[in-house]
Amino acid sequence: MAISHLKTPRWIFKAFLLLAAAIWGLGTVVIKDIVDAVPPAWLVAIRFFFAGIILAAFIAPKLRRRLDASHLRVGALLGVILFFEYWLNSLGLTDTTASKSAFLTSCYCVLVPFLGWLFLHRRPTRFNIMAAFVCIVGVGFISLSGADALTLGFGDGITLVSALFVALEVITVARFAGTHDILVLTCVQFFAAGILGFGGALAVEPVPNFAHLDPSVWAGLAYLAACASCVTIVLQNTGLAHVEPAQGSLLLATESVFGTAFAILLLGDALTPQLAIGFALVFGAIVISEYVPLRMAQGARETQPGALPDEAPNDSAE
Repeated sequence: MAISHLKTPRWIFKAFLLLAAAIWGLGTVVIKDIVDAVPPAWLVAIRFFFAGIILAAFIAPKLRRRLDASHLRVGALLGVILFFEYWLNSLGLTDTTASKSAFLTSCYCVLVPFLGWLFLHRRPTRFNIMAAFVCIVGVGFISLSGADALTLGFGDGITLVSALFVALEVITVARFAGTHDILVLTCVQFFAAGILGFGGALAVEPVPNFAHLDPSVWAGLAYLAACASCVTIVLQNTGLAHVEPAQGSLLLATESVFGTAFAILLLGDALTPQLAIGFALVFGAIVISEYVPLRMAQGARETQPGALPDEAPNDSAE
């Protein structure tokens, strides 16, 4: 069984996804700087293996009680997906900009409704599809600028493939969260991704000179393992266990919004009209996905005989 939250409002789990997106947004520049010093497979190996150690220390009693063959199988599958998702994304960052990477990665929110239809037999609504495309346009306004904004190079293509693995992770978590403990799955996922990372790194990449890494790189690796891996993916997987995949992917896609907002607030970047339009479009996408269907359903109930005007749907996790 998944973690029991029978009386927890669903908005709590949506907030988890937004918080994960905010932490990732803050860490985008960190990753871009580290891939210049640590090759992509080594980066994936280090961040997720140590994220697994951190999470295992916190949930050790649960691991002893709940870890079984099924959790190992599903967690390993999630780990394979996670490895390719982050390895390809990190590899792409060696040949593209952080802003273009953020935009291209966010394309997964368009794929999720259709993959959910294929694998989970959950037909996407017109609001899911409309919101996903509006979100992508908004992220494009936020992330893309300059003469090469619409060109696609090797790094951009690799990043697009990584977006497919992001979508697969969202769908896989949604598929198995109801029958498995999400924290145990996440812990196995971390170790599986880390082990794959070490295997790939030893096979195809040179060993970094760890003794001569700059202290800022070590600080960045610690941030990636503890915050941008352990905390965020626990938040992501817990949220996705209780939120529809199409809605969840849209909330996670706000990462680029948070990243740009932090740059404005903390680094003094300018809020341009292009950014303002992008922010408005992403906010509009969330309204289309979250508020419009709710209001239409509420209006339909109010027109039914005997319906109460203030009747509202139950927003608790099932």
